[in-house]
Amino acid sequence: MFSINRVVLVGRLTRDPELRALPSGRSVCSLRIACNSFRKDSDGELTERPNYFDVSVYGAPGESVSRYMRRGSRVGVDGRLEWREWENAEHERRQAVSVIADVVQFLDSPGERANDGASTVGDADDGELEVSEEAGGELAGVGAGLEGDLVF
Repeated sequence: MFSINRVVLVGRLTRDPELRALPSGRSVCSLRIACNSFRKDSDGELTERPNYFDVSVYGAPGESVSRYMRRGSRVGVDGRLEWREWENAEHERRQAVSVIADVVQFLDSPGERANDGASTVGDADDGELEVSEEAGGELAGVGAGLEGDLVF
């Protein structure tokens, strides 16, 4: 039996990325992305509706995302959906679906990024990932494989 679990999102960050360390020592960066959809209402008018997605980026790519992206940054994410279930403090079962990023692409040009040194990262307007020596080899777009390897 064959199944596909793939999601591609393009949107803006609704808050600054949150980087934290897992008990294993590996880092994870949490993002929330807003992607708008358009629908016709009952009057036939096109209306815009935001959709919000929680995204996790693991390892070194997550650290780069945390360093160079801010609330409002445009981002492209290629990843997979993950369903999880837990019990809260009141012993109620909860569940959620989130995105585990395999590839994260910075879509803002360096001049549009926050003034925290991110403008030294190579411009990725041609769709290619570029490395800037001035930025200490950081990538304009980063990807994380299942084991945290860079994907190009």
